Amino acid sequence: MTTPRDLLIVAMDTVPDRPVERGDLSLALAGAEMIDLIGAHALSLDGDVIVPGPQPAMADRLLEEAASSLDREAPYEAVGDWLWRRGRGLSAAYAAELEQEGEITRRHRWTPFRTSRPVLADSPAHREAADRWTSDEPVLAALAAAVGIRGEPPEDSPAVADEAVVTVLAAVNDAVMELEAVRQRRAIEEAAFDNIWRGD
Repeated sequence: MTTPRDLLIVAMDTVPDRPVERGDLSLALAGAEMIDLIGAHALSLDGDVIVPGPQPAMADRLLEEAASSLDREAPYEAVGDWLWRRGRGLSAAYAAELEQEGEITRRHRWTPFRTSRPVLADSPAHREAADRWTSDEPVLAALAAAVGIRGEPPEDSPAVADEAVVTVLAAVNDAVMELEAVRQRRAIEEAAFDNIWRGD
C-alpha cells in the first residue's frame, strides 16, 4: 500500500471531530504522493522547489501518474504550487481507484431515493492502514492532523526525521489553512449577499 491510500482508508475509517473536507483531503493526498515519491527517489527538494529525478516504475497507477505530472523543465515547480495542481479532485480519484479494486464497496440503504454509501472492505490493505494508524506512524499521523481527522500527534510520538518530508508536511498544512480561509471568505460574502436580498 501507499501513503495516499492509507490516508484515504484512515479518513473513511475514523470518526473525525469535524467532517473531512474533500478539498483538504485532496491536498493531503497530493502531499502523501509527494512523500512516497521522495521515498522512491523520483524527486528531491531544493528548499521548497521540486527537483525531478529519474522516473522509476511504480506499482501504483496513481503514483505513476503523480510522477509523470512533475514539471521537468527548469525553473521547477514549488511544492505548494504542485499540491494545488495535483490535488484537484484527487480524493475522488483515489476513492474510485479503491472502489474499482474492491477495497470500497457500496452499501445501499432502503430509502425512497435508494442512496448508497461507501464502506471499506475487510481486506489486507484495510488492516495494514489500520495498523499504521494505530502505531502512530509520524507521517500518516501528521497528514491526518492536517485534515482534522484528529488533533496534533502526542508529544512523545516519533518525529519525522527527513527534512524534505517535513517541508512537504508544512506545505500541506499551509495549503489546507489557505483553503479554509477561502471557504470562510466565501461564506461571509454569501451571507452578505443574502442579507442584501432580504433587506437586512
